[in-house]
Amino acid sequence: MKKTLYILKSFARYFLIFVLTYLLAAYLVPKVSVNKHKQKKQTKITIYIQSNGVHSDIVVPAKTLVKDWTKTILYKQTLAADSTYNYLAFGWGDRAFYLETPTWAELKPSNALKAAFWLGKSAMHTVYQKDMQEGELCKKIQLSTLEYENLVHYIEASFKQHNTQIIPIKTTVHYNNTDAFYEANYHYSLFNTCNTWTNNALKSCRQKACLWTPHQKGIFDLYK
Repeated sequence: MKKTLYILKSFARYFLIFVLTYLLAAYLVPKVSVNKHKQKKQTKITIYIQSNGVHSDIVVPAKTLVKDWTKTILYKQTLAADSTYNYLAFGWGDRAFYLETPTWAELKPSNALKAAFWLGKSAMHTVYQKDMQEGELCKKIQLSTLEYENLVHYIEASFKQHNTQIIPIKTTVHYNNTDAFYEANYHYSLFNTCNTWTNNALKSCRQKACLWTPHQKGIFDLYK
């Protein structure tokens, strides 16, 4: 009994140290930014970062000379087969969160633990949007052609593919009429969240970004 209590106390102590260290890192490290100095761009392609207050997305033009996303993210894979959308939002995250947790009230402890410790699968979530409106949780960013090409490569690499084709997830879950879900690469964790993915997307195209961040606040603080 004494040995068991000792083990439990030791586990609790180390777990508390881990939690406190993580929270401290999550507060301090996002304050360290990268890519502060930018050169002037001759060609400008407008993208956006947007958030619902917890989860962040990268939003890009649906069609440019660099990439026509409508040939990859097919309209017919959404509930609204409409070809008039101007923008496409990309988000990466834990598959169970996306498909089984429409609200925080429905969050299952088992899904939370799997997501936190690299045990769950990931998914890409795409949403076609007609227009973008800048605000507190939606910021415009201008890219050069080369920067946008790098961003496109980063997004493409996030999708799991079979015979060079991305893989739709067969589900009845939709957040609206213009979204769809796809199989994704990488594993979600406390250290690699949906917002870490967005932050790394900004790094890929040499935009202002946090050294590391698990939350969206670190990103949006850079674009006030």
